Amino acid sequence: MDDSATGEDAAWASVETPLSVEALKDFCADIERLYRINPMLEFRHWEAGPDNRFVFSGRNISQEPPFDFEFGLSATRRDDGVHIDYDRGIKSSTTFTIEPAAQGSRLTITDRYERLPAEQRSAHLHEVDKSLVVWAQYLQQYMINWQRWSRFGPWRWYMRRVWQPMKPAGRRITYILLWITTVEIALIALGVAVYFAEYADS
Repeated sequence: MDDSATGEDAAWASVETPLSVEALKDFCADIERLYRINPMLEFRHWEAGPDNRFVFSGRNISQEPPFDFEFGLSATRRDDGVHIDYDRGIKSSTTFTIEPAAQGSRLTITDRYERLPAEQRSAHLHEVDKSLVVWAQYLQQYMINWQRWSRFGPWRWYMRRVWQPMKPAGRRITYILLWITTVEIALIALGVAVYFAEYADS
């Protein structure tokens, strides 16, 4: 994981992924999924329009206090990834750049803050999206799981229809409940095994 910032104008984060360059390009073509993987964004509304334009509103919890947002965005596919332009807000664009890597591919996410003059930016620091590094980490983990499990239809259905629409808090609760359920099943299985072992010896 690498992250950096160039003054007040841009910040970036880079991660290695197990996907091939072409597979990563296909993955990044799903704009809604890219944003929903970000655990710092609570969705209220997402609407897809023509020509890869979208309307997006929600709450960003990467700052304290969290802040609400609403903007339109337009996505442009490039040979090396995807470029997103925003129609309002302090952030002007996000670029997903894809490169080959030794074990698959490298994804670099760059946020640019070029909409406002430098002297006005300090008044909008509470609107800066501080989720970039965490977002990149979650994308990396998602793609590791995608590489491992996406060939299974039920897993794809669950991630698309159940996991993806959840709020971040709901995902955390579901994860905890799944672990609790797994432990309970393991304990029940252990109890049954002990019972039959003792019964067989009697």
